Amino acid sequence: MRCCRPVDVKVGVLALQGNVSEHIDVFVLALDHLDCGRSSDVVTVRHPADLEGCQVLALPGGESTTISRLIDKNHLYEPIQNFSGGIFATCAGMVLVATHVDDARINSLNLVDMTVDRNAFGRQRESFETDLPIESLDGGPFHAIFIRAPVVTHVGPGVTVLSRLDQGIVAVEQGKHMALSFHPELGGDTRLHERFLKKNGI
Repeated sequence: MRCCRPVDVKVGVLALQGNVSEHIDVFVLALDHLDCGRSSDVVTVRHPADLEGCQVLALPGGESTTISRLIDKNHLYEPIQNFSGGIFATCAGMVLVATHVDDARINSLNLVDMTVDRNAFGRQRESFETDLPIESLDGGPFHAIFIRAPVVTHVGPGVTVLSRLDQGIVAVEQGKHMALSFHPELGGDTRLHERFLKKNGI
């Protein structure tokens, strides 16, 4: 906990596999930048009880089939699906929140109305970085890091497309949720984390 006062803002990061510590660090920075005048904490989520009091939840990048299996094993599928706050889903997280995924091993959370091609950008050696324009993001393009990234091939009518490449859509919003193909927790730019927190009233 970052403050001795009662916590007013609580951010959860799913901590089953993947880039957990990186998201924690960037959310801590983003909360500091927003300077909302309220006490805040960023916590790891491994079990349903860990979601208590969280206003938002991050689903980090990692190996999507492994994370899906661990969500089921830890009895987190329904608690995440019924979570009332916003979901910040990156890379593997984007795969997990989709309504349709091209891999039967993924138990989709069905939170964002989109179809995802799980390994659209190929293998690890085909990872790349690019300066990516993001709809309505102040401060210019976002330097995005793509690592075995998925791509969105179709979105439903309630989904806002924030950015796309030739291969397809790589950033979307729907309601309180944000889903990104790339890894915004790498590189030190907190703008997308801040945008997500503000979108959820933080």
